[in-house]
Order: sequence, then C-alpha cells, then structure tokens
Amino acid sequence: MILTLTPNPAIDVTYRIGTHTPGGTNRVLEVQRRPGGKGVNVARVLAAVDVPVRALLPLGGDAGRWLGRALDVPFEAVPISGENRTTVTVTGDGHPTVYAEPGPELSEEEWAAFGSRLADCVSGSELLVVSGSLPRGTSPDLVAEWVRIAREAGVRTLVDASGPALLAAARAGAAVKPNQAELLAATSAADEAAGAAALLRLGARLVVVSRGADGIAAYGPGDVRIVPAVPDVRGDPTGAGDAATAGLAVALAAGRPLIEALRNAAALGAAAVLRPVAGEVDLPAYHRFLNGAPA
Repeated sequence: MILTLTPNPAIDVTYRIGTHTPGGTNRVLEVQRRPGGKGVNVARVLAAVDVPVRALLPLGGDAGRWLGRALDVPFEAVPISGENRTTVTVTGDGHPTVYAEPGPELSEEEWAAFGSRLADCVSGSELLVVSGSLPRGTSPDLVAEWVRIAREAGVRTLVDASGPALLAAARAGAAVKPNQAELLAATSAADEAAGAAALLRLGARLVVVSRGADGIAAYGPGDVRIVPAVPDVRGDPTGAGDAATAGLAVALAAGRPLIEALRNAAALGAAAVLRPVAGEVDLPAYHRFLNGAPA
C-alpha cells in the first residue's frame, strides 16, 4: 500500500474553451470538477493502475465537505477550520492556464493533529508520497517532520515539492522529484546536473527530474539514468507530472530497478497527457507505451 499526503488539496475546476482571449469574454464549452491537489492526483492514478493506495489530507469548510463526498479513493481526513481552495485550469488553443488559490492557513494544533494521523496511517505502507504545495503560512520544516515520521515507521518517502519545501525534503533524506524549473529555482544552480548535485549534498537519497518533452532523469551518488519521453504525444499536459510521480512510486515501492521506475514514470506521464483532466490516465495507451509502442 502507498500512502499519499496532500498538504493543500483543492477542488480542481477545468474550463474547456475555444480560443483563450485575455481581457475578453471567453465562452466556456465544458466544465469539469474533480477532487485535486497533487497528492490526490497521484492517488487517483495509483488506484487506476490497481495499486492499493490511501490518501491523507486536511479538509475544511464547504469545499472540504464537497471533496470528502467526491473523493473516489480511500482517504483519511484531518478536519480543519479553514476552507479548502479551488484551482481553475483553462484549456483551449494554447498551453493550459492555471489559477491556483493559496489555500487556508492551518494552526499549529491542526498541523500537530495532522502529524499524529500520519503516524497512525503510515505504518505498514510501502512508501509515503508527499506531493504538492504547502498552504500559506506553513513552515517547510513540516515536510522534514513528515519524512522523519515515515522513517521511524520504516517507510521510505518520495517528495514532489518546490522551493524551501524541496530543500527541506532533501535535508531530511527523502527521494525527491522536482521538475527542471523547480530544481533550478530551489537550488539557484546553473544547470540540471548542478542542481541535482546540490540536493544530493543536502542529503537527498535520490533526485528524479521531470523534463517534460525531454523525458525524465534520475541522479544518485555517482550515477545518472535518463529515459526519453514517449514521442509525439499531444494533449493536455496538466497532471502529467503527477502521473509520472505515481509511476515512479509504484516501481520504487515494489523494489524495481531504477531504470524500470523511470520508464514506468514516463509511460504514465504520457498516458495522462491523453486525458482531459489531472488524475486520469489513458490505460490502453499506458500499456502500449510501456511496451515501446509510439503514441
């Protein structure tokens, strides 16, 4: 079983339009609402490929109640007084545009309760996946605390985060999975290799870098593995990184070789591009991509 932790869940609203005209009136052709937040998306992809999964997340307000009703994976909720956020993704004739609210501020007592619930849930898991942004006002040191809680239970952690939270995860000894832009921004490195080396020096067990159309790379002490992206995949890239995280998590939890983990991540990420919303994958395409078939 894989446990996913989503610090900042959201109602994900996707607007499909024709041509996106900033400053003008944009007619919405289709609206979709889904439970979201990166960890929730990872959990939904894991469930889609028949991997036992449980999601842990803070829920509060009307939005939190809606999320609790709409979630279609097993989950543990920690009640909070604030209102969960909404994100809006606009898809049309160009790259999707995302509007992401910051999320509620949680009290120290609420975060303490969250940590206690994590300690209860993580025991017996093969892997903890911490994925997504932190709500406003949240110390990145909490990420290190979650890694520590998992380690004390004998569970490894994979963290998909950015900024100070990414650095905190590296210092705590987690495996980390930033995209290339997040890696360079967090480390102020001149290039990907230097950024990965900086995270490894901080203490990261493994650094996996999503490169979008340029594939995915994994850096360990003295070792680099690279897998190219599935070629000629066209669609909506929203959620592809979360699907890649799920693919990586599946293989790491099962103890598969790293190169297989990267291939699984690349195949699931590409299969997510073919679906219109985050948290979904095209399963027949995923199996084709795993077997080396083109898009």
